[in-house]
Amino acid sequence: METRGIEDMFDFRRFPKDAVVLLLLMIYLPVGVCLMLIRAFIGVHVFLVSCALPECFVRRFIVRVMCSVLGMHVRQKNPRSRDKNTTLYICNHVTHFDHNIINLLTPCYTPQLEGSTGFVCWARGFMEIHSTSGQGAIGETLQRYCSTEGTAPLLLFPEEDTTNGRAGLLKFSSWPFSLTDSIQPVALRVTRPLIALSTPESGWLMELLWTFFAPCTVYHVSWLPPVSRQDGESTQEFANKVQELIAGELGLVSTKITKADKAEHIKRKRHAAPLTSTSVRPGSIGLGFMVQSLGTDDHRIAKMAQQVKDVLPHVPLNIIAKDLAKTNCVDTTITNLLESKEESPMEATGTATFGPSKISSYSSGPSPTIKV
Repeated sequence: METRGIEDMFDFRRFPKDAVVLLLLMIYLPVGVCLMLIRAFIGVHVFLVSCALPECFVRRFIVRVMCSVLGMHVRQKNPRSRDKNTTLYICNHVTHFDHNIINLLTPCYTPQLEGSTGFVCWARGFMEIHSTSGQGAIGETLQRYCSTEGTAPLLLFPEEDTTNGRAGLLKFSSWPFSLTDSIQPVALRVTRPLIALSTPESGWLMELLWTFFAPCTVYHVSWLPPVSRQDGESTQEFANKVQELIAGELGLVSTKITKADKAEHIKRKRHAAPLTSTSVRPGSIGLGFMVQSLGTDDHRIAKMAQQVKDVLPHVPLNIIAKDLAKTNCVDTTITNLLESKEESPMEATGTATFGPSKISSYSSGPSPTIKV
């Protein structure tokens, strides 16, 4: 599979870089704010209507028209390719509201595998699954659901996280393809003028407000013919085949970048301290002087040293820079310094506090208990 740079697959800034588009956005700003307030009021009525009416074609038509007023327009391609006997839809993931959009076209349910539960889960249109036995038990529950006659299809997003939908698809997880041997691929493309569709660290409520603010958001849904797993084909091979089909329909590439890679990249960007920051922290004065007085390679080493310093604040910069000159890798240097902590000028006890959300001690403790 061709691999695209992870920076190309996500929009890390909301506003455009192009000066002309940015000027148009500034002109549109007061209109957008008024639209957001009006649409927020209408959105409450859309929610009430969707709750009051029973599930049927009339309800989906009314809600779809009202969503168009909210700026969420839906277009579909090849609707006759949709197989009524298929119990599992597989779709790429672009926004927080993809499942709502697909549900406007046909009845389907998307299980909430993580995040809010209870009323928020129900209000957002998710199907809540109660399980304390991990993903294996959830998979068995969904497999039984798919094998039950008369139930609406499941809609799953094997990318497990959103992209900007312009560069490539995240690597498909294999477990959704173990639920049934036949699936319906759905290719989703989303377009919006002036501002980005989403940013990685923005929550669903904030994204909803930005959707109300934007002039419009157009969802293009393409139904691909059903695909069945061949004899001897593993679930991952089946997943890769479907990923290639959806990527080909959208004109994108299939990548091996996973949800975990995205989370790690966001974490790195969050902890990368900007060198132009006006705030002064212990040890940053020396680093700033070092950055201004050294060449390009030393400038890069100094920048990497600050990233290590954010994780290991008790390690002197000269020791960090010395190790980086050998490894040229932030992660390797952090590992080396952790393994050789006795040689580093740490506190006499051999423990260090790395700051909030970091490891608080070198000593091993009980593993955290994760409740699903």
